[in-house]
Amino acid sequence: MKILVLNSGSSSQKSSVYEIRDRLPDVPSAPLWESRIEWDGDQAQIYIASGPGLSGKSTAGGSRKEATEQLLNHLLNSSSPIFRDKSEVSVVGHRIVNGGTLYKNPTPVTPEVRSAIERMSIFAPLHNRAELDGIEIVSKMFGPVSQVAVFDTGFHANLPEAAAVYPGPYEWLEKGIRRFGFHGINHEYCARRAAQLLHKNIESLKIVTCHLGNGCSLAAIRDGRSIDTTMGFTPLEGLMMGTRSGTIDPGILTYLARQDQLTGGELDDLLNNKSGLLGISGISGDMRQIVSAMKEGSARAKLAFEIFVHRLAAGIASMTAALNGLDVLVFSAGIGENSPEIRAATCAALTFLGVTIDPEKNAVSVSEQDISLPESAVRMFIVRAQEDWAIAAACWRLLSCVPPGLE
Repeated sequence: MKILVLNSGSSSQKSSVYEIRDRLPDVPSAPLWESRIEWDGDQAQIYIASGPGLSGKSTAGGSRKEATEQLLNHLLNSSSPIFRDKSEVSVVGHRIVNGGTLYKNPTPVTPEVRSAIERMSIFAPLHNRAELDGIEIVSKMFGPVSQVAVFDTGFHANLPEAAAVYPGPYEWLEKGIRRFGFHGINHEYCARRAAQLLHKNIESLKIVTCHLGNGCSLAAIRDGRSIDTTMGFTPLEGLMMGTRSGTIDPGILTYLARQDQLTGGELDDLLNNKSGLLGISGISGDMRQIVSAMKEGSARAKLAFEIFVHRLAAGIASMTAALNGLDVLVFSAGIGENSPEIRAATCAALTFLGVTIDPEKNAVSVSEQDISLPESAVRMFIVRAQEDWAIAAACWRLLSCVPPGLE
């Protein structure tokens, strides 16, 4: 089964092709082909590779749709084609950021599903609309191929009501305002992979997964299910992030609206694009640049780092309280996988939980490795984010009628 994956973000597009035969491998397969588009205004940088690692690079102008079509045309018409004919594509999997409460599991794309994704775009306009464009482009270029929607909110869809409902007027809940949670595809993958590495049943473990990239979130996982998470109605809630504030006192917003006459759009831009690491440091939303500037003596970079760690450690402690204990702590995504400084500082704040990190293993940042000391009460792992693979695996299970865990 050859599976094409489209992972659409607000300013990026990742695509991969995987081949899965009669069973899912225990370890993710390398993609046959992968690509990434990054948009800066109306210009797109396209990175393409056949085999491990992104190698080729080109620039494209025009709309998002045009750049995506150019990318897929390369897939179909390259000198070393992955497909002899586009009919060899068994299924196309799409990451859908917000499926609401209606869609929890990977679902074949039908006109009804497309309409539901469109309705949910009011909650995630930059993501859901980009994902709908991807579905439309695939229909245009590949014809009647099976398409599957894999929902980023699905893993959190069964949060207990106490964790999902905001303490505002009950009418909010009746209007659909609740905590959805995000990054669910990677949170679920990381939890299952950590259980694999420990050779234990996931249902026997209390796990906190830390998805730390430009966007950051935590999930508390018990019995293999998410019971709490830090993102909420939107991906703005929770931890400090690259350019997003995370949770703040809502009174600040009403104060700014009255005092500075800021509009809803201006407040949205302020919180999503001008806050977080960038807003505090004045340097960058990239943790690598924050750490570098901090080592060079930047007080604001140091403050940004310390706020990030303070909120991350507090979030992990909160997730641990929801779980009533902690067996496994997982670090994933760009910061989680590649910043030994963040992992070390965070774990130093969690010694009261029995967390003891191995300094030497942590410094190397090797994925799929236990980085805790033998005496630690909590096992700690770095797990590489594998959203595209997780989407491909979900498509394989759906078409093969195999539920998770029974591969």
